[in-house]
Amino acid sequence: MIELDYAALRATPVATDPFPHVVVANFVPPEALRAVIADLPPMGKRGSFPLDALELGPNAQALMDELEGPRLRQAIAERFGLGLDDAPTMVTLRGWTNDRDGLIHCDSTAKRVTVLLYLNPSTDAWAQHEGCLRLLRGPDDLEDYAVEVPPVNGTLLVFPNGANTWHGHRRFTGQRYSVQLNYMTTDAKAHSELRRHRISAFMKRLTRAA
Repeated sequence: MIELDYAALRATPVATDPFPHVVVANFVPPEALRAVIADLPPMGKRGSFPLDALELGPNAQALMDELEGPRLRQAIAERFGLGLDDAPTMVTLRGWTNDRDGLIHCDSTAKRVTVLLYLNPSTDAWAQHEGCLRLLRGPDDLEDYAVEVPPVNGTLLVFPNGANTWHGHRRFTGQRYSVQLNYMTTDAKAHSELRRHRISAFMKRLTRAA
């Protein structure tokens, strides 16, 4: 079991600029976050990995189980007025970024809601704004942002996907742990996305072994 700050999630107003979203600092409390970080696998390759392609320690696994559980689903549904009871979930973990990451984009329409949870301690790199996710007002300018979210200290970001949910970050090369949980439109879409991530993870393992 791992206790997350659901009270803060429920108490945080839904912001609307540049699109509906919620940011909750320290959603993973500091002591629990330290235990989770210690249980994360080393990840020196970019890309998003399905959890069954990774070896997680017990505290990290407890966090993933909690994220897919009913408490977070219900809290997010309430905050955004959504019906998520039957929405399948997809969870991936990213541990490394390079200069190919951070490009401005909207998430796939197969993803009804995107949930990002950042598992990095604060460092000077994040203070320089590198790798800090920006919620953007449009698709053309990374500097035209309404909100910047440093990927640190168990911060939670939630937003329903839409045609204008543009986001991206300034380039950063190095360790950057983030969990992405998506509530998907259908099981088929979830299976298709996870299959793609599994193939990518398998190819990365082959490259590392070569």
